[in-house]
Amino acid sequence: MRSRSIAGWRQKVAGGLLTLALALAGSGPAAQDGGARAQTLADIRQELSVLFVEIQRLKRELSTTGGVGVGLAGGSLLERVDLLEAELRRLTARTERLENRINRIVEDGTNRIGDLEFRLVELEGGDVSQLGETTTLGGVDPRDELTAAAPPPDDGAPLLAVGEQRDFDQARAALEAGENFRASQLFAEFLENYPGSPLAAEAQFLRGEALSGLGDTANAARAFLESFSGDPQGVRAPEALLRLGVSLGQLEQISEACITLGEVAQRYPDSAAVADAVAAMQDLGCP
Repeated sequence: MRSRSIAGWRQKVAGGLLTLALALAGSGPAAQDGGARAQTLADIRQELSVLFVEIQRLKRELSTTGGVGVGLAGGSLLERVDLLEAELRRLTARTERLENRINRIVEDGTNRIGDLEFRLVELEGGDVSQLGETTTLGGVDPRDELTAAAPPPDDGAPLLAVGEQRDFDQARAALEAGENFRASQLFAEFLENYPGSPLAAEAQFLRGEALSGLGDTANAARAFLESFSGDPQGVRAPEALLRLGVSLGQLEQISEACITLGEVAQRYPDSAAVADAVAAMQDLGCP
C-alpha cells in the first residue's frame, strides 16, 4: 500500500471541499441580500466557470493514484480467504460513506447552480417561470441511479447482460461434450468479458472441472479457490471447497489439503459434500 496515509488523503479532500465552499459562497443566501441584483452577467458566468473548475478538482480527488495492496502474506489458505472477506467488507463500508458524502455535495451544488441560472435569466430579461428543472451536478441524479439500481421483481433468475447466458451455455456445452480445452478457454473468455457476473462462481467451478480433465491440477485448484472465494455462501461453495482440498492433495500439499477438507464440515455441515470430504481426508491420512 502507498506510503501516503488515509489521514493525508482525507485532509486533501477536505481542502478541496473547502475551496469549493469558498467558491460557492458568493451564491449563498447572504450574497442575495441586496447585492445579487447588482451582479453583472459576466460576474455570474465567472461564478459558473469557477464552480466548474472546482468540480473537476473534486473529481480528480476521487481518482485512484496507484496500485493498492492488501497484506495477505502468511497463514493458511483459509486464513487468507478470511482476510480477503474482511477487507472486502471494510472497502464496502468505506464506499458507502463516500457515496453518501458525494450525494450531499451533488445536492448542494445542484441547488446553487439552480440559483445561478435563475439570476442569469433574470439579468438577461428572460421569463424565469419558463425555467425547467435544474440539471443535476455531474449530469446524473443520484436518486435516479438508485432507482435504476433497484433490483427488478425477483423471478429466481439472475440479471444478465446481453449474450451473457448464451456465452455461458456455449462453454458449458463444450464441457459436457468432453471438449475440456475448448471449455476452459471459453470459460476464461466469459470471466474476462463479464466481470462480476452472477454466473462467475459457477463459471470458475466448471473451468476448474475442465482444467482437471486436462490434468492441469494447479490451475484447477486456483479456479476452485476463485469459485469458493467469489461466493462463499453460494450453492457451489461446498463442492468448490471440496474440489480445492482434493486438488491440493493431488499436488502433495497434504497439510493444506487436510485443513481445507476439514473446513467443508465446519462451514457447510448440512451439505452432501461433507461425506466426500471425510472420505478424501481418510485417503490422505489426515489426523
